[in-house]
Amino acid sequence: DLMKLVFTHPNHFAVIHIRHLLESRRIDCQVRNEFAVGAMGELAPIDVWPELWVTDDDEARARELIDEATAQADEADWFCGQCGERNAGSFELCWACGAEPPQR
Repeated sequence: DLMKLVFTHPNHFAVIHIRHLLESRRIDCQVRNEFAVGAMGELAPIDVWPELWVTDDDEARARELIDEATAQADEADWFCGQCGERNAGSFELCWACGAEPPQR
């Protein structure tokens, strides 16, 4: 299967969060450029941002889930009841431990 780029962001944790979201929906994905930040300076900053790739078959569903998650970005931050980490309001799972948010 061909792989398609579906998400990139300068913040590594944002990419990992989206990866957890997609994997929780049984969409296999691959993070690329995870450690490319060391090449910054020789490459343009956007070229070393972490990227999330999915198979061609999963692209439409992945983009739909990403759009839903990023549309919720204006929601208030929440704290994980399991590990105590602060999460962006758009996060459907804790970025640190993968737990679901408390009832809102």
